[in-house]
Amino acid sequence: MVSIGLKGLPSRRHKSHSLSEDRLTPDEGTPSCNKGGRTRKMGRKGSKKNEGFHGDASTENRSGGAGKPRKFETDNAASVSEASFVRKQVDPDTTKYFTEISNAIEGTEVDFEERSVICGNALEEARGKEVELATDYIISHTMQTLLENCSVDHLCSFLQSCVYDFAHISMDKSGSHVAETALKSLARHLEDNENHSLVEATVSALCEAIVVNPVDIMCNCYGSHVLRRLLCLCKGVPMDSLEFHTTNPSLVLAQRLNLRSSLLDSSKSQENQPFPDQLKLLVTEIVNPSKADVGILLGDQYSSLVLQAALKLLAGQDEELFRLIPILLGCPADIVVEPNFIEGKVGKKILRLVEENAYSHLMEVILAVAPDSLYNELFMTVFKGSLFRMSSHRSGNFVVQALVAHARTQDHIKLIFEELGSKFRNLIELGRTGVVAALIGASQRLKIYEHKCCQALADAVCLENESSACIVPRLFFLDNYLYSNDKANWYWPNGAKMHVLGSLILESVFKFPSEHIQAYITSLMSLEANHVLELTKHPAGARVVEAFLVSNASAKHKHKLIIKLQGHFGELSVLNSGSYTVDKCFNASNISLREKIVSELVSFETELSKTRQGPYLLKKLDVTGFAREPDQWRSRQTSKQSIYNEFYEAFGPKDAKPSRSENFLSNTRPKPQAENLKGMREEINSRLNSAFPSSSVSPFLAHQGKPKKSGNKHVPEGRGFAKDDENLSKSKRHKTGKTGNSTENTNGGEIHDEKSSTVKEKKRRRKDGLSKSSDKKLKAGNSD
Repeated sequence: MVSIGLKGLPSRRHKSHSLSEDRLTPDEGTPSCNKGGRTRKMGRKGSKKNEGFHGDASTENRSGGAGKPRKFETDNAASVSEASFVRKQVDPDTTKYFTEISNAIEGTEVDFEERSVICGNALEEARGKEVELATDYIISHTMQTLLENCSVDHLCSFLQSCVYDFAHISMDKSGSHVAETALKSLARHLEDNENHSLVEATVSALCEAIVVNPVDIMCNCYGSHVLRRLLCLCKGVPMDSLEFHTTNPSLVLAQRLNLRSSLLDSSKSQENQPFPDQLKLLVTEIVNPSKADVGILLGDQYSSLVLQAALKLLAGQDEELFRLIPILLGCPADIVVEPNFIEGKVGKKILRLVEENAYSHLMEVILAVAPDSLYNELFMTVFKGSLFRMSSHRSGNFVVQALVAHARTQDHIKLIFEELGSKFRNLIELGRTGVVAALIGASQRLKIYEHKCCQALADAVCLENESSACIVPRLFFLDNYLYSNDKANWYWPNGAKMHVLGSLILESVFKFPSEHIQAYITSLMSLEANHVLELTKHPAGARVVEAFLVSNASAKHKHKLIIKLQGHFGELSVLNSGSYTVDKCFNASNISLREKIVSELVSFETELSKTRQGPYLLKKLDVTGFAREPDQWRSRQTSKQSIYNEFYEAFGPKDAKPSRSENFLSNTRPKPQAENLKGMREEINSRLNSAFPSSSVSPFLAHQGKPKKSGNKHVPEGRGFAKDDENLSKSKRHKTGKTGNSTENTNGGEIHDEKSSTVKEKKRRRKDGLSKSSDKKLKAGNSD
C-alpha cells in the first residue's frame, strides 16, 4: 500500500523531484557527505579574509549563478528509473515489532551473544521489507543497530536480499545511513578467512547491481557517500580517514608545506586489497562512456568526489591510472598514452574546466596520483605558459598549487619559477598566497632555487628602499598589511589577527639552510621583546619560533631570542602551545640560560603538574631536582652537555663541527640519522637522570683506560671498550689454561668478573642495536 495521509512516513526523496532538484532543496539538512564544512561549494568561499589553499574561491560558478551548483540533465532512462520508485508504507504490526526490538536491545543490558541472536531474528523478519524499513525515518535507526550487532551471515543475507534496491536505499536520506552502516559492519569481517567467500559474494553482488546505472547514485548527495565507502571497502582502507573522506584544507595545506606526509603512498597501494577485481569493475564501469556521460560526471560536485576517491585508491597502480586519467581529461577511451597524446583542442578544454569547482578538485587529485610521464605531459602540454592566469582565478589557483606541490623534478620547479617567481607580490595582493606557499614548499623538497624563492618572498613584502626588519612582521600580519591605507608607515598592529598562512610560510622558510634566510633571521632578531612574547603566546607564532630554534641558525641568534623571553617562561609553560616553545628554548640554550629557564618554572611547578604537557616538561627539565639541589642539577646538565658534544664529534658531520657555544640539540641533522640520534639522546637522558650523584657518572665516550668496577649498573660505558674487554678476557683465559690450577684459583674471581662484564656488554650492545661498523666509525672519530 502506498503511503497516504499524515500517518504515512513519506520518503525524503520525492518521486517528482529530479536529482538536481533534490540536491538544491535547502531544508533537507546537511547530508552526511558534507560534514566538516564541506558544503555544496566544496569548502571554497569567496572572502578576502580566507586566502590560502581552500579559502579564496568565490561562491559563484561559471554559468553565472550565485551560490548554486551547476545543474545537469539526466537521460530519460535515469528519469524513469527515479520516478518509478515509490516507497511503501510500513504496516502497523511491523512498526510495533521493530519498536519492541529497539526497546529490547537498547533499553536493557543484553550480553553479546543474546544481542546477536535478537538482531539476527529481527533481520529475518525484515526480509522482503528492507527498502521500507531502511528508508523509514524512525525504524532506520533500529536497522542500523541491528546491522551493527548481527552476525556476518545475517548481515550478508540482508544485503543480498535488497541488492537490487540497494541503489534506491543509498539515495535516500535515511537509507543512506543504513547502507553505510551495513558496509561498515561488512568491513569488520574482511580478515575473517572463514567467511571471506561469503563477504566477497556479497560485495560482488552489490557492485554488479550498482554498475547497471551508476550515474544516479554518483550524482546524488547521499548515494555518492555510500559509493565511496563501497570503493574503500573493496580496497580495504578505512573511509573515515580524511584522505578518502573529503578534501580537508588544513590537511592539503600541511602536505604542500612539507609539514605532513601524504597517506597516498604508492608503496602500499598493492597491499591488503581484499577485492581487487570488484574495485576494478566499479572504477571501470562508472566511467564507461556507454553507461555514463563523462561530461556530466566531471561537472557534478558529488560524482567528482567519487572519482577523486577512486583515483586515490588507485595511487601507485600505473596501468589503471593510464587507462582512467585520459578519460577524465576528455580523451577517447581507446587512446594510447604516448608523448603529446593530449591534443590542443583537449588541452584548451581542460584549461576551461579547471576554472570550475568540481573539476578543479578532481584535477588536484589527478596531479597528485598521476604517473611521472603523465604528469609531465600535463605540465608541458596543457599548463605551461598559463600558470599566472590560472593562479589569478578563484578555482584555477588550487590546480596550480597542486601542480607545484607535486612537481616531480627540479626542471619543473625551474619552469614554474620562470613564470611565477617575479609575480609573488601580485599573487599575494590577489589573495593567492597559497600558490606562493606551494612553490616555497616544493623548492625546499626538491632542493632547487631555495635562495631565489626566499629572496622573491622577501621582495614581495619588502620594497628595495625598506629595511629587511619588516619582513617577518608583515608576513605574520599579511592581511592587516595588505589592506592598510598607509603601507609606508605600517607598524606592528596590537591585537590584530595573525595570518595563519603567512605564519606557516615563515615556519617553512626557517627549514631552509641559514645562508638562504639571513634576511629573515635579521628581521626576527629585530623584534621587540613584547612582540616576541606575543608571538610565542599565539599557536601560529609559537610554531615559527620553534622552527627557528631547531633550525641551523647560529647559537648566538637563538640565545638572543631566548633572552627576550626571560621572565615569562613560567607563564608560557602553562599554555598548551607555549609549553612546546619552552621545551625548544631549553634544548637550544647553554647551561646558564637553562638554569634561568628552570628557575622560573619552580614557582609554577604545582600549576604545571595539572596541564597536559606539564608533567613531561617537569620531568625533562628536572625542575624538582633543581629546586632541591641546584648544584647537583647543574653538574648533571654539564655532564649531559659533555656527553652530547663527544657523541656529536664521533657521529656528527665532519665538515660542520659545532662551536663551543652551540649544543648538540641545536644542529639540524639528516632525517634518518636524526631519528637514531633522538633515541640515543633519550637513552642518555634516562641514564643520567637517575638518582645517582653526578660524580659517579663516567663521561660518555671518554677514554680513561680500563673502566672502573662500580655497583652502579646504570652508568653508561665507553663504546670503544667492548672489544678491548673481550680481547682481554680471551687472553686471560688463554693464560689461565697454561699456568695450571693455582693460577685458576688465584684469578678465578677476576676471570668471572671479566666474563660477566663481557656478557652484559654484549647484551647491552644487542639491545641498543649497535654494530661493528659503528665501532669502527667511533674509533676513527676518536683517533681524529
